[in-house]
Amino acid sequence: MAKPSDRDLVERARQGDVAAFGQLVRRHQPRIHRLAVHMLREDSEAEDVAQETFVRAFHALSRFDGRSEPYTWFYRIAVNLSLNALRSRRTSRVSGDSMDPRLEGVMTERRPSAMADPPGDASRKELYTALCEGIDTLSDTLRTTLILVCIDGRSHEDAAKILGAPEGTIAWRVHEARRKLREFMSARGFDLEGEVA
Repeated sequence: MAKPSDRDLVERARQGDVAAFGQLVRRHQPRIHRLAVHMLREDSEAEDVAQETFVRAFHALSRFDGRSEPYTWFYRIAVNLSLNALRSRRTSRVSGDSMDPRLEGVMTERRPSAMADPPGDASRKELYTALCEGIDTLSDTLRTTLILVCIDGRSHEDAAKILGAPEGTIAWRVHEARRKLREFMSARGFDLEGEVA
């Protein structure tokens, strides 16, 4: 039997099939959580945002108009909740936390065994820490666009739908975010020609 599409699951959930909405949550929760982690830089807060994203979506099922795919709707809710959380704690957040969950994810994805390359791991951690700090210096708009396109792998078209901006604007934001990141990293002694671009 073919796997139901997101739209099929939304329609079934609208008709009262809670299990159908549960399938949507299981299908999209990991990506929504990862997006929130990258935006908020805090795992427990990202879990709250991911959970709240699906709670809000469930309560708003009747208002989902179907002009976009359900996953872009989830992303839009998660982005808005993340930006609201960032604004509410703007003055109290310190960048460059050594327990940054973004670093943990990157380090474990890159290295399957714990003893593979300790010197290389140390320099990668230094590079990734600086990159995270550079990403944190970007405006909310540039950072959100960069996370969606370069980290989460969304297309410019998808990012445009999620953020409600033209594709050309998304392309410019990605270009500008990369340019600013290259400048930030260069000022710290990292040469990222070809790595960030």
